[in-house]
Amino acid sequence: MKLERKFSFADARDVLSRFNQIEKNRNKYEKRSKKYQKNIVQASQEYLKNESVEVLEGIPVEELNRGKKGIRVKLLRTHGYNSYADVYYASVYSLSKIKGISEEKAHLVKNIVSGTLEATKDEIKLKLSVDHKTSETTEIILNTLKLKNNNNQCIEFDKIYEENIQKREEALDNLKAAKGFFRWLFTSSDGKNAAIESYDYLQNVLSNGFEENIDKIENDYQYLHDSISDTYAWNEFTKNPISFNTLLEEIIPELIGGSNDVYGLPEDIVEEIQTEDYSLGGLHCNLRRYQRFGVNYILHQRKVLLGDEMGLGKTIQAIATMVALRNQGETHFIVVCPASVLINWCREIEKFCDIQAIKVHGSTRTSGMKDWLNSGGIAVTTYETTSVFELPKSLKCGLVVVDEAHYIKNPEAKRTINTKRLCEHADRLLFMTGTALENNIDEMIRLITILQPDIAKKINNMKMMPFAPLFRETIAPVYYRRKREDVLSELPELLENEEWCEMGYEEQCKYYDSLSKGGHNHHEIRQVSWRVDDLHDSSKACRMLEIIQEAKEEGRKVIVFSFYLDTIRKISKLLGNQCTEIINGSVSPKHRQEIIDEFESAPAGSVLLSQIMAGGTGLNIQSASVVIICEPQIKPSIESQAISRAYRMGQSRNVLVYRLLCNDTIDERITDILTRKTNVFNAFADQSAAVNNIEIDSTSLTHMIDEERKRIMNLS
Repeated sequence: MKLERKFSFADARDVLSRFNQIEKNRNKYEKRSKKYQKNIVQASQEYLKNESVEVLEGIPVEELNRGKKGIRVKLLRTHGYNSYADVYYASVYSLSKIKGISEEKAHLVKNIVSGTLEATKDEIKLKLSVDHKTSETTEIILNTLKLKNNNNQCIEFDKIYEENIQKREEALDNLKAAKGFFRWLFTSSDGKNAAIESYDYLQNVLSNGFEENIDKIENDYQYLHDSISDTYAWNEFTKNPISFNTLLEEIIPELIGGSNDVYGLPEDIVEEIQTEDYSLGGLHCNLRRYQRFGVNYILHQRKVLLGDEMGLGKTIQAIATMVALRNQGETHFIVVCPASVLINWCREIEKFCDIQAIKVHGSTRTSGMKDWLNSGGIAVTTYETTSVFELPKSLKCGLVVVDEAHYIKNPEAKRTINTKRLCEHADRLLFMTGTALENNIDEMIRLITILQPDIAKKINNMKMMPFAPLFRETIAPVYYRRKREDVLSELPELLENEEWCEMGYEEQCKYYDSLSKGGHNHHEIRQVSWRVDDLHDSSKACRMLEIIQEAKEEGRKVIVFSFYLDTIRKISKLLGNQCTEIINGSVSPKHRQEIIDEFESAPAGSVLLSQIMAGGTGLNIQSASVVIICEPQIKPSIESQAISRAYRMGQSRNVLVYRLLCNDTIDERITDILTRKTNVFNAFADQSAAVNNIEIDSTSLTHMIDEERKRIMNLS
């Protein structure tokens, strides 16, 4: 049947032109993307050059003659060439004009400096911080934001564009027959019918909002693009630095991320792990390279202990692993964690993936368990609840995740027995902890025994330091640990300060009184400076107030940690409305999160107060960039965990840590001995190994107090 053409050739050309313009708009996104990436690369190269030259400024010109090359460096210095940087900016001609410097020597000098510059470039990483803006880093941030916006708009564009694309392209191809009289004349009857049907279809597509929605996306892009200033771009970076760095890692990987993604693993294991193939569809975030490799490791090795330092995203790697397994057909997963982080786990799962998080804890544990058994998903439970966590014998879980796995280091404890019982329902286990290494090797072996008993047997006799390399190699198939500086080169600086305070008369009286009482009243003695009746007489409190005021002036927020609740209460009374409600062990996880949420929206100069044992785990507080620790802790990990609440991936500012200490007190003795112990620890732990008891035990502390008491008596 022959259809009647009710449109003109001009009408057909208009429709084709409108769709052609839409296609051109789509191509704009790719062109913009290439432009922004090019700008980022150019700015990063300029950044790299400037940073390298800055290094050259610190190298004296005398270094040119290292190896006795016969270069007359005194002549160079006499003529104003004092550093490698001065030589870098000079030409061969200007150097050879110096009497006593031949053209050959001038070329040699330039080659030495150029070689040093290139070697320096290899070691430089991009540091993005609002505390250290340069024209190059601003250009990088600005173009990265534009690229992010462009990519987001492109995704929105494609959602509309890709719908019925095949049918639309066929219709456009058919309609070309109606572009003009002669083409129409030589078109078959079937071709004409197809063109007429296609015109009606394409007009219907246009009238139903296709073109209008496409134009809106482009207009929105132009609005976003026009509103971007340098200040706005840096503000956006501050809100979400992870997204910026993740995108930059794809464009300039040589300047972002660690130099060694496979830190600490033998080559044969690396080769096997890199063959893992899986889908992360349903994961609502982009993984960093090191995180994706972590997922590879977990999937390939099946039963592992992930010991990444805090702040590197162990939780995200666990969630991504569960998403990958879900996409392979697994339906049921379990997360066992301390009660203090249960809510945080549920929130992270809901935020970062499309798998349902089901809380199996408290009054809803029975209904939660029933829902999980029936519908699958991720059951999030606590160590205490494992005692009533009954599973059908036939049920197999895709993965059991055990967070803060050092909680089950005691094989006789009920929570260990109950957690192991749950693990029997899974062929894949992921234990996570940032603290296993600092406990003794026996405890670490117990954890590995649950995961891979054969490896545990091998390392049982490798506890002496001479076996460290062999120990690391043996545990590589089951234990993987990376440090922040190894994989997050872009993380702002961590600046640690020991603030030594001079005690006043009131403080000295309280301190000497505590020592003179006899006995071993450790806690009272350790509360140096904080036991005065009025904190205005406390040298530590006075220094703390100064630090908080400086933080406010710099637009920063502060976290104050103390081991002692009495100290925190006194500080709370001193600060008044400037501080949050106190976080201590009695605050429920839900309320603790509410306190943190309130702190996140609080103005600069606000202070979060927490007992260090209650606030040292499970919290993400990147909005704070100043950490004050009121007294030295007898276990290094306690301070490390507390600092990691703020110094973690996502932090956009340099983090300033202030340890408040009083000289000529027990503070000094504790600090000295911990420094020595930590140096020993680093020799092992930095290489993914283990070490015995890095802490001051009660016997050592008693001995220190006795020595301090004798010292004070000798002064009287």
